[in-house]
Amino acid sequence: MCLAVPARILSIRIQPPAGDSGPAGPKAVAAADDDGLWRMAEVDFGGVRQQVSLACLPEAAVGDRVLVHVGLALSLVEDDPA
Repeated sequence: MCLAVPARILSIRIQPPAGDSGPAGPKAVAAADDDGLWRMAEVDFGGVRQQVSLACLPEAAVGDRVLVHVGLALSLVEDDPA
């Protein structure tokens, strides 16, 4: 069984893989921007902030609510109007 916890996205950034520094750095960031695999988000779990991967959610944007399991955002969650 797994546990996924809802969180709100506060900010999104692109983090290229470790070792992509120097002249290849900007090129790696541009490539990472195209495929979305290296998108990271700072999310809020009701006062606790954590960095999570958005590799499975290329459509996620700041302000969206997502379900997070072990550092990976798995799906978008609809806001409950109640």
